[in-house]
Amino acid sequence: MATNKHIIHGIFGDEVPMMEACKKLRASGIRVKEAYTPMPIHGLDSLIGVPRTRLAICAFIYGLTGIGLATLMMWYMMVSDWPNDIGGKPNWAYYFNIPAFIPITFESTVFCAAHGMALTYLLRCMLVPGAKAKNPDPRTTDDKFMLLLDLNDAQSEKAKTILKDSGAEEVNLINSYVVEPKYILEETH
Repeated sequence: MATNKHIIHGIFGDEVPMMEACKKLRASGIRVKEAYTPMPIHGLDSLIGVPRTRLAICAFIYGLTGIGLATLMMWYMMVSDWPNDIGGKPNWAYYFNIPAFIPITFESTVFCAAHGMALTYLLRCMLVPGAKAKNPDPRTTDDKFMLLLDLNDAQSEKAKTILKDSGAEEVNLINSYVVEPKYILEETH
């Protein structure tokens, strides 16, 4: 049996009623698909159920790559290809000069981690040149706060009531569409 789905926008003039609406929606089992705000709001991610980012794991991997590249570069340049005398001591092995190589290793680690995270973030968010903006209401870049909900029939009426009771300035039904049963996934909160 096909399910009717509705896209609802709840527009707020302030962040406090929007966060209260998020709490009430989550408490009633309604999933907030996205929140658009003109500024970052501390704690909003956990309120709408955004999973914790794995960007730190990527930073660790990129940092290890930086350490590996720096070590390989210094070993090749300073030990293998052209051993230099540093302080009257020749470089016959890498481990003799590890204290001298620490600053280069540190800088390479930070360089690779920072650039790798930035590129990962831009690609993950699809913030590439020529990408179309995903913001459905341009007022959210100025002074409005918006919750985007994608709900079925029963949830949409309850969500409209919660949004209005929480102080939403506007509750707009943007679109309705039909979803075949084979495309419906179980949602977890």
